[in-house]
Amino acid sequence: MVLAASVVAASLPAFAQPAPAPSNGAGPAEALDKKIAVWRFDALGIDAEIVQRLETLFRLELDRLDRVPLPSRREIESKMTVAEQNCGGEEKCLTAIGKRLGVDYVVTGTVGSLGDNYVLNIKAVEVATGKSQKIQSPPLKGTPDELIEGVRVAAYSLLAPDQLHGSLQVQSDLVGANVTLDGKPVGRTPLANQGVIAKLALGKHKLHVDANDYAPFDDDVEVHFQKVSPVVVRLVGSNETTGTGRTVVAEKHPIYTRTWFIVAAGVVVVGLAALIGERVGRITCHQEPNGPNKC
Repeated sequence: MVLAASVVAASLPAFAQPAPAPSNGAGPAEALDKKIAVWRFDALGIDAEIVQRLETLFRLELDRLDRVPLPSRREIESKMTVAEQNCGGEEKCLTAIGKRLGVDYVVTGTVGSLGDNYVLNIKAVEVATGKSQKIQSPPLKGTPDELIEGVRVAAYSLLAPDQLHGSLQVQSDLVGANVTLDGKPVGRTPLANQGVIAKLALGKHKLHVDANDYAPFDDDVEVHFQKVSPVVVRLVGSNETTGTGRTVVAEKHPIYTRTWFIVAAGVVVVGLAALIGERVGRITCHQEPNGPNKC
C-alpha cells in the first residue's frame, strides 16, 4: 500500500497554478454566492503528500464553483487561536472558525484506505446553524484520474448537488431507431443536439435501441461527472445475429482457401505446365544441315 501511495503521489500534479478546466470544457453551470473556507484534510494511514495534493485540488475546484474566492490556508491559520488550530473537525470548533473568518460554510475531511482503495470522508458545517452535512465517497482505486474525479464529485455533492451530472452521446449509423434510457423513450436516431443526452445522474444507466428488422441493442452505460461519454450503437439485421445489436465480426475466409479455387488453380497449373513443356520442346528440337532432326 505504501508503494501504491508513492506512485499516486508522484502521478498527481503539484497544482502550483490554478486548476485548469476539464478537457471537454465542462465546469459549473452556475456559480455559488456562498462564502466557503476549507479547514483541512487529514490523512488516515496513508501518505500525507497525497492528502495534501487532494486537498489543494478540492480547494481549486471550490474556487471554480464559488463566486467568492476561498481564503488560503495561510490566511485561515493567521486568524486562528491556538485552540482553534487544534480543532479536530468537531462542529463546535468549526462553527467558531467560520464565524471568525466570516464565511457561510467550513469544510473539512479525511482520506483513508480501504484495502487497495481510498475513501474520502468530507463534512461541511453551516456556520449559521452549526449543523453539518457529511458524505462518503465509494471506494476509489488509487489512480490519479479516479482520485481527482472523486474529489471533484465530493465538492459538488456537498455544495451544488443539482449540478452533479454528466451526459451520454448516442452514435448510430441507422436513421429512425428508437432510443430508450432507463425505460423512458428518448427519441429516434439521430437524436437532437448531436445525439447528446444531457444532465444525467452519475453511474450506470440502461440503454436500449431498437428498429424493425434489426436485433436490439442493450447495454449498461456509465455516466461520468461533467463528461460526455460516447456510446457507439451499430444495429445489425435480425437474421444476422441474435441477442443484442452489438457489432458482429463475421469470419472471412480468403478466396485462396476455398475448395473450388484450389481445384481451378490445379487445373490451370497443369495446363500451364503442358503448354510450357510443349514450347520448350519446340525450342530444343532442331534440324542439322543435311541430316536428321535432333530433339
